[in-house]
Amino acid sequence: MSPDSHFDLPPDHFLSFGRPIISGAPDNSTLAAHDFDVDNRTGFMPPHPPLSRLSADYEPWEQALDDAVSLRLRLGDSPNITGADRARSEAWRDGVRQLPVLPLDALGTSEVALRRAHHVLTFIMHFYIHSLPPDAPVVIPRPITLPLFRVCAQLDLPPVLTYSDNVLYNWDLKMPSSGPAPALDNLRSQTMFTGTNDEQEFYLTSSRMELRGVEALNLMRMSLDEAFVGDAIAVQRIAKYLTRLATVIGELETLLMAVREGCDPQVFYREIRPWFRGADSGSRPWVFEGLEEDATLRLPTEISGPSAGQSALIHALDTFLGVDKYSHSTTGSGASTSTVAAAGAKTSFLERMQEYMPRYHRAFLKHLATEALPLRALVLSGGDASLLEAYNAAVLAMKKLRDNHMIIVALYIIGPSRRVAASGVTTSAPPPASFLEDFETEGEKPDEAPLKGTGGSDLVKFLKGVRDLTAGAVIAAPAVAPPTQESPPAS
Repeated sequence: MSPDSHFDLPPDHFLSFGRPIISGAPDNSTLAAHDFDVDNRTGFMPPHPPLSRLSADYEPWEQALDDAVSLRLRLGDSPNITGADRARSEAWRDGVRQLPVLPLDALGTSEVALRRAHHVLTFIMHFYIHSLPPDAPVVIPRPITLPLFRVCAQLDLPPVLTYSDNVLYNWDLKMPSSGPAPALDNLRSQTMFTGTNDEQEFYLTSSRMELRGVEALNLMRMSLDEAFVGDAIAVQRIAKYLTRLATVIGELETLLMAVREGCDPQVFYREIRPWFRGADSGSRPWVFEGLEEDATLRLPTEISGPSAGQSALIHALDTFLGVDKYSHSTTGSGASTSTVAAAGAKTSFLERMQEYMPRYHRAFLKHLATEALPLRALVLSGGDASLLEAYNAAVLAMKKLRDNHMIIVALYIIGPSRRVAASGVTTSAPPPASFLEDFETEGEKPDEAPLKGTGGSDLVKFLKGVRDLTAGAVIAAPAVAPPTQESPPAS
């Protein structure tokens, strides 16, 4: 099969349709999954392995990426980099500068091909930037700048590596399978910076969570369908779905914690994470050479690297449960007042992270946020004890998921950063009991600079705020009004 044949899709396939304008209000007339590129077998991941190579027209890009991977390019600020490493990196970067500026004509309007182009060009760009010596200016050459920005204009994505490049469109099957969805243990990554199993396990942890989250998406859909009916039987069904949702969220937590089995924290912090850095995570500005040649192209004001905050699955759970809009001052219980201000920061950061998602997934989240019968309103006004209990169980499962995410952040980022700052040498990881303590005390010293996430946020402040906001969304029993009618309340 030629690379070109990968571009061929049936004429009635969703990704063969013209790309819609979704900047305005979403179309609420249908819940059809294909309107949002959400598959009922694989969720936000494509139902089949993403395109693994572009057509021959774009072989220069593919070859440049192949060379970067096979050469095992080193981080330019690595303390162990040798003169030979530097020479090898510079020779590769010189080859990138000599590439032709390729037109996008052969990509046409193929969504899958444009996604692959974004994946390839952003990986090349991050290889180029982060293999530079630490004192060198960051100037992205025009053979990368111009096609990348033109691809971004087509996809409505920023010119930087995103979660979709690392996770959603960066997988393949280990072994051929005819099943409706890939098995969680039959996945491998297509592209990596280091070629290590640690990096692959980091990506695949998120891939597995996305696939396991398909059931959560189905439970959300069924719950909203029942909310439309709104009678006593429907309320009972919603309670059952929410109870199951809490279990699924718990399984997502288990998958998250399993990253420790295949990804070493020191390898991640020292060798993998630095490749993800965006322009707003470093001190050197990124200059995109040749951008002034095309007046239709725009430079984003912020360019953040890939982040778990760019996962539409977690955003969807927040939106469905009403956690994203929750106000501690009016409807909540159990959260400290210090998190009220953090709520605004959370909203701002997570809204910004949605700009890094595939645009159809952004449309899905907008659709979910404009549901006429929000779940939380139904729980608050329904007066049903079993529904309240099931809802709170789901919210607390989200809170526990975030507690465990904080443990992972403490293990993989905070602990290594502290040890590097203290001694510059690797020491053993702290015992598990200290992980949350590490997290809670991080950044409290007046002279301690905030630790930045690859998404550009003040990592500790942001995650604490999200966790506390989630906990505060639990509804106390007295807050539930007695039922006044069988039909569901208006939003």
